[in-house]
Amino acid sequence: MPTPTWRETTPIAWAAKRSLPMKSILGMSAATLLTGIAAALLGAPARADVVTDWNVTTSALVSTDIGNNPRLRTLAMVHVAMSDAINTVHNRYARVVATHPATPSASAEAAASTAARQILVQIYPAKKDKIEEAYAASLKAIPDGSAKAEGIKLGMAVADAVQADRANDGTTAPDTYRPHTAPGLYVPTTLPMWEQYAHAKPWVFKRADQFRPGPPPALSSAEWARDYNEVKSLGGTKSTARTAEQTEAVKFWDNINFGPAWQAAARELAMKHEMPLAECARLFALLNVSLANAYIVNWDAKYTYNLWRPVTAIRNGDQDGNDATERDAGWTSFNPTPMHPEYPSQATINATIASAVLESVFGPVNAVPFTATDVRDAKRTRQFASLADMAEEQKNVRVWGGVHYRFAIRTSEEVGRKVAAYMIENTLKPTR
Repeated sequence: MPTPTWRETTPIAWAAKRSLPMKSILGMSAATLLTGIAAALLGAPARADVVTDWNVTTSALVSTDIGNNPRLRTLAMVHVAMSDAINTVHNRYARVVATHPATPSASAEAAASTAARQILVQIYPAKKDKIEEAYAASLKAIPDGSAKAEGIKLGMAVADAVQADRANDGTTAPDTYRPHTAPGLYVPTTLPMWEQYAHAKPWVFKRADQFRPGPPPALSSAEWARDYNEVKSLGGTKSTARTAEQTEAVKFWDNINFGPAWQAAARELAMKHEMPLAECARLFALLNVSLANAYIVNWDAKYTYNLWRPVTAIRNGDQDGNDATERDAGWTSFNPTPMHPEYPSQATINATIASAVLESVFGPVNAVPFTATDVRDAKRTRQFASLADMAEEQKNVRVWGGVHYRFAIRTSEEVGRKVAAYMIENTLKPTR
């Protein structure tokens, strides 16, 4: 009997072969985040590789960006470049952007490291010294010779292709958001963030609105009243209904830890399973292009429906035409309200997508325990019996913190499942 490949020994591959059902910083330095991530991984029982190393480096660099939208765009670019470079050498998985001829004689590690470096120095020219330091350390482990030289050349070419593909993706278009108001009436003067992503070019699929959900419930509906009253009760700064445990969860997941937790989970699983290089590259490329798409899909829906946040709705509860919603003139959300429309929930879409991607590689996430570490303080953690439990908490805290309605969570789960399924089915497929 032939020896099974790595992917044939994963739980999901085992189940598939037997036709069984298949059922997530402002003011922080990059060095601080890097220290926190490293501390979180100290107990990992396996080795890192060039992909996980550059994931740590990139995560540290993006931590100082304003908003998660550009952070995930950068992570996607870096990991697509590395995956395309590695698969130009090894030809294990389809490439996302690059069309460079197969180069089996090149060093895949040198190609991947160079591709990552080239992407990052273009995005963060002011941090070039830190990037070059990481690059030098990465290349030092690769023996000098023609394979290394060829890999460096290949990595540059692949990075150029990825940069060209994203050069006109619309994410840097001018912000032309028009506040909704009437002449003479005051509106808040800080504009919403990253409205450009509502019109940006996705990865792999065709349009930003390809997975647009239906509208939120009518303000006259029983569903609106029920979910309005839930967030009003649980999500306010003075809530007596929110438990101490729920309050602690909200404080932990205050936007800073959502993204790094899923990157750390992917690294931990990749290292534990000692994934071969091409498989590891595919995992991180698939995870991050899917999450980058999530911000485009969600922003399209947010700026299509422009639904008011709970803090606005509850302070105007006498104006929604629903007798079951009472106004609270002084209500404020326990979490600061994000600077963009409410519907759908980005945290929920991300948690759903990340869970689905990891499950497609490693098997059911309800069987994978995980400890999430605060990127600001490595001594502060939350332990979960499974990644599925972490995903569920990341969804709930948006209601407990007063920034989302429950119907947005439900809709976002559906959107996340559709995006993940499409990406898993249509990109980075095995070439043999």
